Amino acid sequence: MKFLKSVRVVLSLLFFLPIVLFFIDFTGKLPTHLHQLLSIQWIPALLSLNFIVVLVLFVLSLLFGRIYCSSICPLGVFQDISSRKGGFFKKKNKKSRFNYAKPKNILRYSILAVTVIAFIAGSSSLVLLLDPYSTFGRITSQLFRPLAIWINNGLAYVLSGMGNYTLYKVEQVSFVPLAFSVSFLFFIIVAVMSWSKGRLYCNTICPVGTSLGLLSKISVFHISMDDSACNSCGACAKQCKSQCIDSKNKKIDDSRCVDCFNCLSSCKKDAIKFEYRYKKQNSAIQEDINNTRRTFLLASGAVLTTVALANTKKLISSNDSMLTRKPIMPPGASNLEHFNSHCTGCQLCVTKCPMQVLKPAALQYGITGITQPHLAFSTHIFCSYDCNICSSVCPTGALQRLPLEEKKVTQIGVAHFRKQKCVVFTNERDCGACSEHCPTQAVHMIPYKNGLTIPEVTEDICIGCGACESICPARPYQAIYVEGNETQVKAKKPTEAKKFNKKIDNFGF
Repeated sequence: MKFLKSVRVVLSLLFFLPIVLFFIDFTGKLPTHLHQLLSIQWIPALLSLNFIVVLVLFVLSLLFGRIYCSSICPLGVFQDISSRKGGFFKKKNKKSRFNYAKPKNILRYSILAVTVIAFIAGSSSLVLLLDPYSTFGRITSQLFRPLAIWINNGLAYVLSGMGNYTLYKVEQVSFVPLAFSVSFLFFIIVAVMSWSKGRLYCNTICPVGTSLGLLSKISVFHISMDDSACNSCGACAKQCKSQCIDSKNKKIDDSRCVDCFNCLSSCKKDAIKFEYRYKKQNSAIQEDINNTRRTFLLASGAVLTTVALANTKKLISSNDSMLTRKPIMPPGASNLEHFNSHCTGCQLCVTKCPMQVLKPAALQYGITGITQPHLAFSTHIFCSYDCNICSSVCPTGALQRLPLEEKKVTQIGVAHFRKQKCVVFTNERDCGACSEHCPTQAVHMIPYKNGLTIPEVTEDICIGCGACESICPARPYQAIYVEGNETQVKAKKPTEAKKFNKKIDNFGF
């Protein structure tokens, strides 16, 4: 059984490394189908109603306990890495970090109950903040990815001075203080808790870990102690990063055990094993089965209820008074209610957007939508007409997959023209930049005065890509801007759109 730890480590790396590299990748060289690994996560699978993944994870948990927390969850593996690093700085003869600790059941079950109740009531804010996969995604995209880009740019600068142009400078995405602060706060919380006490975050705060702890109480296989062989030396407890082994009383708290298997190799008496739970059908075991039957029913009901309610939650409206305009959701969001209730703000679409037009939201969607992606246009940054990457990598179903041809006619917003701010009106000079850059010719030029032409918008063929806004030279506020749609609709094809044929010799920028 001692080989199980090695198997667990290999499996953890096979899941963890591709996910980390996929989030950090700023070159776009990794294949997009790697995102399928991110779909094998509890909350994304539940929100996307991916019943196959839900069933697989449920069966794995029912068979082996919290194997998801041990090897599949990237935040769990990150905690193991932080915990291991913390062990390097432990002073000799110092009391072990990992001794048995009583479960903090009031805290862990309270957080789970509040999260489930809030979700049912219509708020996804706690799910968004506490989903372990999304928490790790935000930490990686907001902290590790910028660090990797900074290192790359530093090396590129040094190498270019030596005449080596293997690396090239990469522009950093815009800094969003609120999204960074949320990510940094959780990084500190997770890192400090795992550095000092191993899987403390998993077993006190994480609602997914608490839920799976209910299932692990009745898992078919579990770690057990042989009372006759155990001498209560405590060696196993000192290796237990979940602090769930009570060596004095020879008991293991199955709800907190994450199947790390560290304890198996620590016992010289072979008194601790990973084995079939129900092999002894005596009266004591039968009584234990009866006592845990209710736990099984409650755990199953919680999972099924969450799946059933995933598409029926009502939206808690955001405070529009905070916003200058309606937020622009990524293509495939369908409608604001669907998007806000399914998106966990994992930042994957933000990191994979080649135009860097997707940014984590501050209060664009209100307090419940912090870190969810929205389109933020700036100079030469807009939603590319020939790109559908964001909808293809979304693991939660918040963005429905759109074939490229369908994406080209999906109206995520509508452009609005403000004549009084246009350089044609204010400076009486030719421009037409917005029309030149509009891929559907929803923005086209019409006669104005003195031989000049001025923009006009045909709203039903506009797709809201923001190409017009990103190129508009009017400052400080653009003369043309995009207002997001609460419900994304299909735009008409530009077969009858007016064309701008006038040659421009002197643009206004």
